[in-house]
Amino acid sequence: MTTAVKPVPIHDFVNQLRKFPEPAFDETEQLRRFLQDSPVDPDSLAPYLTWDRQHYTRNLIDKTSLYELLAICWEVGQASSVHNHRDQNCWMAVPIGRLQVENFHVVHQDISAGTCSIKSTETVEMNIFQPCAVDPLAPVHRVLNPRDFNQRAVSLHVYSRPFDTCVVYSAEQGTCGEIGLHYTTEYGKPSK
Repeated sequence: MTTAVKPVPIHDFVNQLRKFPEPAFDETEQLRRFLQDSPVDPDSLAPYLTWDRQHYTRNLIDKTSLYELLAICWEVGQASSVHNHRDQNCWMAVPIGRLQVENFHVVHQDISAGTCSIKSTETVEMNIFQPCAVDPLAPVHRVLNPRDFNQRAVSLHVYSRPFDTCVVYSAEQGTCGEIGLHYTTEYGKPSK
């Protein structure tokens, strides 16, 4: 039996996140449990939510030397590329809607040659009751808002430490390469 947990405003969530000591960001369970026990009130996210029919949006809420916190807005049918997190940890929660995370095993990769071989290993659902942590030993994944879910979704991502590039993979083409990452908005204002 699960008990209802009262959603917290995003500013309270940030205040609690800032209290975690550095070692908490080096393993996954403590912060995954924090996301589970502290669901964010969706209404408090309004200043950080922007939508784009062409591509999901990356909206910076908070950033320190230990982590960055983003709200990512997903229209129906949108998905990320298959990607890694530059050997950093990642935790995800979904205060609005639900999403799927598809995990991959990297059979081979040669970044300098731009070639790879990856295979899908599992797909899990994230929703308000089920946050997740990216497995540091198998960090390659993609996030999807499938058409059959038929609703917009918002995911909160805590990345430790902040990073501005990642490697993207194409299973179909057997290619991989580094890309730069950019924010759509920063602290509720359009990025420059």
